[in-house]
Amino acid sequence: MTDLGWMGVALLIVCVVMIGVEGALAAFWARQLAKRAKLLSERLATEQFVIKTEMDHLQVELAATVVLWQPYGRALRWARHPLVIALLESYARRRMATR
Repeated sequence: MTDLGWMGVALLIVCVVMIGVEGALAAFWARQLAKRAKLLSERLATEQFVIKTEMDHLQVELAATVVLWQPYGRALRWARHPLVIALLESYARRRMATR
């Protein structure tokens, strides 16, 4: 074999070693990424549980608020009517004009 042939074999060996090193490095990074993903998944599950618990509590409080506001339903319905709002805005404009 000529010198050029031996150089080709040496380059082939170096390339195989470099590919092996790159594969080992990729495996190491993948393992680290998997650990981080698992940790993040656990943290996300915890946060989802907390959010679900808080949402359940909010729904209970909202139901209690609806029950408390039931006696004032008619007055609130009248207060939200567009004509009532326009009338109150008209009074406010008049009051600002007199000042």
